[in-house]
Parts: sequence; C-alpha cells; structure tokens
Amino acid sequence: MKTLVISPNRKEVVIGDGQPTVLIGERIHPFGKGPVKEALQSGNFKLVCEEASSQVEAGADVLIVNANVFGMEESDLLPRVVRSIMDTTDVPLCLESRNPPALEKTLQMGCGRPMISSVTGEKPILDSLLPIIKKYDLPVVVMATDSAGIPPDPHRRIEIVQDTLRYAEAMGIPRENLVVDCLAESIAVNAEAARITCKTIERVRDELGMNTILGASNISFGLPKRSWINIPFLSLAIASGLTSAIVNVKVVKPYVTACDLLTGRDRRSRRYMAYYRSLNK
Repeated sequence: MKTLVISPNRKEVVIGDGQPTVLIGERIHPFGKGPVKEALQSGNFKLVCEEASSQVEAGADVLIVNANVFGMEESDLLPRVVRSIMDTTDVPLCLESRNPPALEKTLQMGCGRPMISSVTGEKPILDSLLPIIKKYDLPVVVMATDSAGIPPDPHRRIEIVQDTLRYAEAMGIPRENLVVDCLAESIAVNAEAARITCKTIERVRDELGMNTILGASNISFGLPKRSWINIPFLSLAIASGLTSAIVNVKVVKPYVTACDLLTGRDRRSRRYMAYYRSLNK
C-alpha cells in the first residue's frame, strides 16, 4: 500500500512497503528550550527556515511542523510558520496540530498534500479532525492509543487501530490515507517497549496492510547517550516493516540508508552508493 505526500510545488514522496524509509525531520517545534522555540515565540522565523533548509540538505524527505506555543494563537502562528518554510524549501510537510481552525487556515494557503499528525482512537478527536482529512483528501497519522493511554500489548494497540480504521472508512476516508503510529515508550520505564512496538509494526503490516510511522527517539527518553539506543531501535523497527520515521535526520540518515540496503529496499545498492558519493564530493 502506498501513501502519497506532496509538496507545495508538487514534489511527491511515497510512503510504502518496499519503498525507502521516509525520513521526517523533527526539529521544528516549541518543546523544551532552544533557539527554535525562541524563534517561534518572537515571530522571527529566519532560524526556523535555516533549520528547515539544514534538514533537507541532510536528507529529510518530509518536515514536521509544530507551532503550538503556549500563550500564542496557533491559528495565526501555524500558517505564518508554514508560509516561511514554503518560501524557503520545497518538501512535503507534516502538520502536527489538533486545532481545526489552524489547520484550515494553513491548508487554504495551498501547501500541497501534507500529512496531518495526529488522531487517537478518542471519538471527540476523530470527530474534530477526520472531517478535515476527508475534505482535503489528506494522509493522517493514526495513533494506537485512546483515552485509556498507551496499551501495554500489541493486541490492544491493533484493536484501537482497527476501530479507527472502521470509523474513517465509514466516512469515506481510504485506508491508504491512514499511517499508523505504533508508539514507542521509554525503554528505561518498560523493558519490553522495543519488542512491543516492533511486534505492533509487524502486525499492522501483515494483518492490516497499512503504512507505519514512529517517533523513534521516544525509546531512549530519560537515558544518556540516546543515539546509542535510537539507532539500533530504528534498525529493528525498519526490519519489522516500519515505512516512515520522525527523526533527527542529520544523525540517522547514514544508518537508515544502510538499513534499507540490508532489508531489500535498495536494489543493487544504488541509493547507498549515491548517498556515499554525495558525502565524498
């Protein structure tokens, strides 16, 4: 199954089984402390645009954008941030928002076919966001969680996704527009977290035939030397069938390129060799 995201100038990125792993740059958000958060708060988006360009140069296929800044009106800020990024670089976007007015204002600017992140299995959230997904025929991230929180086993996560899938298809939203976030919890809290996530990815692929996404760095939350954990975990997830990942592209790009080669997603090593040559010009 293939899920298509499209940039404002019609550049297409395909998420799908057997395709190269789609890398979604994670750096444009107001979380924690840092210059990007300060830039969003101040309205000076030069640094945001520099970060967007830097991620694309590092190999990001898609950029995720979050403008949910405490104390600021998201329906004003999100369109301004997206407009600045659109004027800087041309890649498909993933809009991380559950604010319908903010999404409507942004989508009306003509930003291609972005992905929307995200909906859970909670009916109020589905009722709020799925009509926008239907109206604009967009892909959406579906999280394998509901009001009870993140399930501790793959079986319950699959049940939630199945319920959301039925709800969406009843509205006329096709299965290929739903990309499943199988969820990663900190391995410091739950020693089985990686195994549960990978098993869920396998079942989504084999039983539902749907594409998957993951915020890979969640697995190492609370631990030192996080890349030591994140990179092997991402490799395990790709081997389990993961088709897209929200990552720090600058760090993981070479390892994902190699993992795609090892899992048969890069016939004749062409992408691997092209990437190697690009680093040695």
